[in-house]
Amino acid sequence: MMMRLKPMAAVALIAAPAMAQQVTADAYVATAGASDLYEKTSSQLVLGSTRNAKVRSFAQGMIRDHNKSTAMVKAAAAKAGVAAKPPVLTPEQSDMVAQLRAQQGTARDQAYLAQQRTAHEQALALHQGYAANGSAAPLKTTAGQIAPVVQHHIDMLKGM
Repeated sequence: MMMRLKPMAAVALIAAPAMAQQVTADAYVATAGASDLYEKTSSQLVLGSTRNAKVRSFAQGMIRDHNKSTAMVKAAAAKAGVAAKPPVLTPEQSDMVAQLRAQQGTARDQAYLAQQRTAHEQALALHQGYAANGSAAPLKTTAGQIAPVVQHHIDMLKGM
């Protein structure tokens, strides 16, 4: 039987190892790619239905910023000699997208914002952890450049 974690519990489980131990370059690239893919997929889904101008603006920014971070990680991976495979959503991310698809109207908007908070906390832990402990210099630099953008997204979410 598979145990379901509450979003914040999942953040704690993911964030702690990212900060405490070194993540391989391959794992960093794959995890960052999945994170960006989730952000873009969920944001596109919400853009198709939201009537809330703040949610619409935020979702548009997520697509723009996560396309940029995907390109940054791919370029850094190439410099580091790491193969950047096409990103794939994790089972948890797929579940979150399915939850969004099952919602409508303001309920979808609220679910999206809650998921964004969780996803961005996870992404921040990943990028900060790799910037501090990563083994591939180009990826460490990129992680350090992406982390403040993710923090800005978290700050934006606090105001929504």
